[in-house]
Amino acid sequence: MMRFEVAPEVFEKLPDACFGVVAARGADNSRPIEAVSVLLRGSVAESEAKFAGLRVKELPEIAPYREAFRALGINPNKFMCSIEALLTRIAKGKGFPEISPAVDIGNAVSLKYELPIGAHDMGTVSRALEVRPAREGDTFVPFGGGEAETPEPGEIVYVSDGQVRTRRWTWRQSEIGKITGSTADLLFPIDGFRGINYERVLAARADLAGYLEALFGARTAVGLVDRDNPVFEADI
Repeated sequence: MMRFEVAPEVFEKLPDACFGVVAARGADNSRPIEAVSVLLRGSVAESEAKFAGLRVKELPEIAPYREAFRALGINPNKFMCSIEALLTRIAKGKGFPEISPAVDIGNAVSLKYELPIGAHDMGTVSRALEVRPAREGDTFVPFGGGEAETPEPGEIVYVSDGQVRTRRWTWRQSEIGKITGSTADLLFPIDGFRGINYERVLAARADLAGYLEALFGARTAVGLVDRDNPVFEADI
């Protein structure tokens, strides 16, 4: 059983937040997949053409995330939402590297729909992946390793069993739970807002689930988490 849940405190600060969810079991991330490379390169090229030379932080697609960061007490000028960071890099002509097929397909869809999409190894999650305020005892190991950090009290994090998987909501993922060649069971949250980009969240969810089935041989389940439905469970 895969479980993803969002705490009430998140919706108190972001009442219109919604999370498209794609769960995948049995995905083959052990080998290069040319079709994924093509999709990622296509998304990067389209973003380069659309955003080259623009100030990404001023785009209407990005504004809701910057406002949400402020509502959560996060300075968006210091800590960029993941999609703002991706598009800023591309707008500056720095391109984007291929990492692994499962991560690349998430990034390809993220760029296409201009939405933050995370990728979490559910094989490292015992009970549930949660979005909640950080608590005493929670720790974060930066991507690439290094000394463990302690999130600020009340900071909104993705977390499992006290191991923070993403700090500052959608800012930076951890070394713990990162996707590897042996990762087979994944959960992709797609962070959005009802009334702003809800339709894009649903379209991204459908695209991503389709690619995981067709290109990775995975079984998938999709869902939507919001303040009225704060828990997603999939038995796949």
